[in-house]
Amino acid sequence: MIIQNEPLSEGARADMSFTVPRDDLHAARVALEPLVDELGIDRIAEDETMGKVSIIGAGMKSHPGVAAKVFTTLGDHDINIEMISTSPIKISCVVQGERVPDAVRALHSAFELQGEGTIRPEQPFGEFS
Repeated sequence: MIIQNEPLSEGARADMSFTVPRDDLHAARVALEPLVDELGIDRIAEDETMGKVSIIGAGMKSHPGVAAKVFTTLGDHDINIEMISTSPIKISCVVQGERVPDAVRALHSAFELQGEGTIRPEQPFGEFS
């Protein structure tokens, strides 16, 4: 997930936020640090406590209101959304890591999903043997 935010720092052109797998956090920082002076980046910050929950399905294209249901469900359970990314078949929300299980249960219930096979950890780079 990558998003551009309104700048928080005075005089900044933009703030960028993105997610990487937790195991790649150190490598991402090492890759970005040399760019701080080169590109005039104000600072690099990370938050290892974030988690991501996504709903995925081709049916979202033909069923209006799915995003509203996701946001309402999370809000009703006092789960703050830090970042949102959408596509025609996927809605991903970055939330506090300890709230991911609550978010999954709430969304599972709201969309009346049944069975363990409907909840899976995301494999951002596919499955490797």
